[in-house]
Amino acid sequence: MDIDVLGALAVRQNGKSITPTAPKPRQVLAVLALHADQVVPVAALIEELWAGEPPRSARTTLQTYVLQLRSLIATALKAEPEGGGERTAKDILITLPGGYRLDTGGGTSDVKEFDRLAGLGYRAADAGDYPRAARQLREALALWTGPPFADVQCGAQLDMEIKRLEESRLCALDQRIEADLRLGRHRELLAELTVLVSRYRTHENLHGQFMLALHRSGRRGEALSVYQRLRSTLVKELGLEPSAGVRRLQRSILMAGPEAAPAETSREPLVRVS
Repeated sequence: MDIDVLGALAVRQNGKSITPTAPKPRQVLAVLALHADQVVPVAALIEELWAGEPPRSARTTLQTYVLQLRSLIATALKAEPEGGGERTAKDILITLPGGYRLDTGGGTSDVKEFDRLAGLGYRAADAGDYPRAARQLREALALWTGPPFADVQCGAQLDMEIKRLEESRLCALDQRIEADLRLGRHRELLAELTVLVSRYRTHENLHGQFMLALHRSGRRGEALSVYQRLRSTLVKELGLEPSAGVRRLQRSILMAGPEAAPAETSREPLVRVS
């Protein structure tokens, strides 16, 4: 079974989609897919579907959704290659005491692949291998085709997982930009960072990276304007001044010549937010 959640939900068995179109069964599959190969308690599924106000028929209705999913799985199993075994839908969407488990049979998961590639990128960066770090993190980020579970009606559990996944993506993006800056790709980063600082208006590290890329591109005045916009936003929306790291960067740009772009040899972050 192959599972994609970094964008629209897509779950395939033998290459055949088992993703239902109805919102509630789709939501059940999303939770099971997110926790694939693990037992998901019935209580957790009910909470996700009805947010603390389940109908009296909640368990029976949930069983109906499970039956609908098994029907889709059964259809997909008809494409099982010869010698693939005599599995049934109940062997894949398994009923266990207190819950259900979606058995992937060792299939692919875009979340697991993202975590694997991002981990390789982080380790490469820690070792000072910035070309490899940038490459691995770029591959990890390419797995994202949109917001997680983009076409799923989400309850509290899925909303929480979406925030976790988005934070993981932002961390990988931050580290990939860091690696690209180390490799002197500041001009190539300008368009991307222009969009990112507009989207994440209080994200100090992205603003610091944008300032550095502008400064290294000979655009010191614009780099300082980015700092002023960040400071204004932080003070107005959060009542905070920029971090010490971003203030140090602003001072270093003020003191440097307009074309200065000193080479970085240290493995310390180019923009330290503290």
